[in-house]
Amino acid sequence: MASTFLPEEDVHSKSSTPIVPSYFNPISPFFNAYDRFARWREDLGLPHPGSVENLQKEVKGTHLSNYIFDGARADLTKSLSVNPLFQVTHSFALGSQTLPSSYNFGAVFANQKVFLQGSVDHEGSISGRFNNGWDANNVFKVQAQLSQQAEQSMIQLEHDYHGSDFSANIKAVNPSPINLTGVYIGSYLQSITKNLAIGLEGLYQRPTPDTSDLAVSYLAKLTSSDKNWIATAQLQPSGILQATYWQRLSEKVEVAADLQVLSAPTRRDAIATLGAKYDFRVATFRAQVDSTGKVSALLEQRFVPAFAFLVSGEIDHFKNSAKVGVGVMIESTTLTPEEMGMMGPP
Repeated sequence: MASTFLPEEDVHSKSSTPIVPSYFNPISPFFNAYDRFARWREDLGLPHPGSVENLQKEVKGTHLSNYIFDGARADLTKSLSVNPLFQVTHSFALGSQTLPSSYNFGAVFANQKVFLQGSVDHEGSISGRFNNGWDANNVFKVQAQLSQQAEQSMIQLEHDYHGSDFSANIKAVNPSPINLTGVYIGSYLQSITKNLAIGLEGLYQRPTPDTSDLAVSYLAKLTSSDKNWIATAQLQPSGILQATYWQRLSEKVEVAADLQVLSAPTRRDAIATLGAKYDFRVATFRAQVDSTGKVSALLEQRFVPAFAFLVSGEIDHFKNSAKVGVGVMIESTTLTPEEMGMMGPP
């Protein structure tokens, strides 16, 4: 009896159907190329570069720009809970040469995914911040301020996405869904080697439906392999170049330098700032000098964990003026010492 079985090659040719590559099919050349590119990036082991917003984080933490004050101030904080974290703060400021006397009441609530912060001052201005971490890569942020002066009220919507070797951010300030006016900012920072990251930041302003402006800045960040020094550069289209350098000299000593150069057709200027930070056992001392003739210093002395005393001073040699500030930070709590040890910074 004749055999009815087909040869093996005929069986495969008849049972299998031809595969047509498609861009909407995971086996298409497009997806294959993307997968190969993604595997190649994983094999490089590139680190996360941080965000554009925190590009100069270490320099700002060393310099006095965010810490200097004059007059007298007092911050009274009371911790009501650890998990979730809940704190309230009363802040007083008076005697400043540049700012009016003020009182501010603030509250902070935070858990593993949500961060809430709100405050109200003696003039009735209200400000708030809300951060929501959807997952390990996505964070949505909202900031708002309501003031009696209309031009000072604002709302800001923001979203951060952190990949394994890059970060992206989009931001909208006072956006209008009707005529699309507002300020829109987008940034992207990508690691291209284990030490170098480059990025872009675009600023689109649309104050009225008939006027708009687009500006793009270029960013670079160079980090040492041991994370002991970081250099950054930012070039803006208006002719402003900002370069920073931060280095950790020891476990307790950090130094930082900042250079801002303005090169415009009508004006050329430059400002250089050099600062240092020294951490004692129960105190922190910061000092700073710049090319405009200003010398400033700040000492934060913590006598006990719940009480700190601050002394701030600045001398402007070119203007022949000086500023002095003193402050206290007092923390009270109803928590036990064990619970206070569990509580970290908000």
